[in-house]
Amino acid sequence: MFIAEIRFAFLGTPHTAARRRFPIIDAVRAAALLAMASYHALWDLGFLRLTAENYALTPTGHRAAETIAGTFLTLVGIGLVLMNGSGIRLRPTLIRLARIGGAALLVTIGTYVAFPDAYVFFGILHCIAVSTVLGLPFLFLPVPVTALAAAAVLAEPVLVHAPVLDAPILYFLGLGSGTPRTNDYVPLFPWFGFVLTGIVIGRLSLPWLAASRLGAWAPRSALGRAATFAGRHSLIVYLVHQPVLLAVLTGLVSLTGPNPRAGVRAFRADYVTICTRTGGEPPLCRIAARCTSEALIQEDLFREDGRPFSPQERLRAQAISQGCYGAIEAASRMPR
Repeated sequence: MFIAEIRFAFLGTPHTAARRRFPIIDAVRAAALLAMASYHALWDLGFLRLTAENYALTPTGHRAAETIAGTFLTLVGIGLVLMNGSGIRLRPTLIRLARIGGAALLVTIGTYVAFPDAYVFFGILHCIAVSTVLGLPFLFLPVPVTALAAAAVLAEPVLVHAPVLDAPILYFLGLGSGTPRTNDYVPLFPWFGFVLTGIVIGRLSLPWLAASRLGAWAPRSALGRAATFAGRHSLIVYLVHQPVLLAVLTGLVSLTGPNPRAGVRAFRADYVTICTRTGGEPPLCRIAARCTSEALIQEDLFREDGRPFSPQERLRAQAISQGCYGAIEAASRMPR
């Protein structure tokens, strides 16, 4: 009996677990959707200059985005097991693939219109569509083989570097030395590795989940039912939430105006770079950058929104910058 259970766990998924919908998985997907929407709201706030900087682009923001994307792709792998674990269901799989592929195309077209310099050519939906096709054979290979493949795909970007992989036509692989300019980039390496990880988790854990109290959980509260509904319709939520967020926040910024300190950190970094490049001392340049930015804000001359300077304003801004550095440099030379 024990040997049979081990063999079953590593070679397949029972029919009772496959093709069954678990509300708890929909709820987890809904939690990931909420995290994603929160991240996008944070990005929108920075993009529209409602916050002092775009916190979504900080190292912490990048880590949060990667965690959210990894969660979604792991759930994709689990979903593949649920749908096809006891045999590929061709029609539902093709319908699902067509929906995701069509949605990915809409994202590409929409972002090309809105952000032509950073449109999405291989984002998370593109990755899900391709990973759905690539993941099907792994539903029936031995679990250790799939686990090894997952580890290899996750590690590949660290191990493989070749100039030929920097070609734009190969950007979807994610094995080049640079990162293309795009608002959402989820290449196959390493992200397909999360789908394979989800397949492994699904094949090993869904039999247990099917027999557990957690697997039998059903939402009874309004919040629980709303969460599982959103989880079941995650593609629609994904497509709709960002246009809604942008519309609401654009209306807000038209009423409140941008944050007066939006772009200050980037301005100071650029100031220090230019100042040191032209012979300034780095410590003095950093102090002068703070002095200049504060003075420009005070006199309503801090322009990060593209508004042009008048000739008089430009002269005044230059005078403030030179005055800040000159005063700080003179103070540093005074005997103590």
